Amino acid sequence: MGQVRLKVREFAQEKGWTLKEVSERSGVIYSTVRHYARCPGMSKIDFISVQKLARTFDVMVEDMVEIVEE
Repeated sequence: MGQVRLKVREFAQEKGWTLKEVSERSGVIYSTVRHYARCPGMSKIDFISVQKLARTFDVMVEDMVEIVEE
């Protein structure tokens, strides 16, 4: 089963935002943002949350995701 990593931390750093600020701006709960930022690989993600994060960072969903294992 494939695994993905979300580039939350990288995009937050580019904007100069903390993970708490990302949570507040996106409407995604902080524990989810923190998990996505710290987890090196996940097999399941909440697509709605990823859409909200991509919209917040003004990037495409595809730019948020990095495949780490196929």
